[in-house]
Amino acid sequence: MSAVSQNNVITTYRFYAPIYDRLFGRVLEDGRRKMCRLVERLRPVDLLEVGVGTGLTLHRYPAETNITGVDLSQEMLDKAAGRALSPRAGRLELLRMDAEALAFPDNSFDCVAVPYVLSVTPDPDRLVAEIRRVCKPDGHILIVNHFSGSGFWMFFEWVSSRLADRIGFRSTFHYAEHIERHDWQVVSVQNANALGLSKLVHLRNVKHA
Repeated sequence: MSAVSQNNVITTYRFYAPIYDRLFGRVLEDGRRKMCRLVERLRPVDLLEVGVGTGLTLHRYPAETNITGVDLSQEMLDKAAGRALSPRAGRLELLRMDAEALAFPDNSFDCVAVPYVLSVTPDPDRLVAEIRRVCKPDGHILIVNHFSGSGFWMFFEWVSSRLADRIGFRSTFHYAEHIERHDWQVVSVQNANALGLSKLVHLRNVKHA
């Protein structure tokens, strides 16, 4: 698996921030919409979105849910702040934070949403450990991500793997390694985005004593 450093992430999304919505807004919207529909059904009291980016999901969350959005890129958060002005019943807070070292106590959130982040973080295992730590026992973790092996996209994965350091993500990223091997409960998996580019994975945060 190709390396992604924190500096890669910061530099890449500083570049992407002004154009992110045009480049990735529509093409990845189906995954965001399906994730937010699931949040609507779950109705969590407190939700953490890891990698809130430019805030494309913020208007879709239940108005009464308290939302905390974190991102490593200040430039992306500055864009999100413009979407955080609408009045809502629940609290909304946007914070610059490393998702691999979250500054929240254990068991802080009923739901953790992780859209398009798992394959761009420097250490996916550390990110998983952190989101599980801050998610309550039996709470919900929602991951939207591209996973390797979808037939149509295999050639593009091979091509983009050669550019991974420049474009800031891992094209080779396996579901078995990053989802199935952890001891959480997989509630559901559904395809998202064109031609199965991504999957929405709904997990229950089973915590063992």
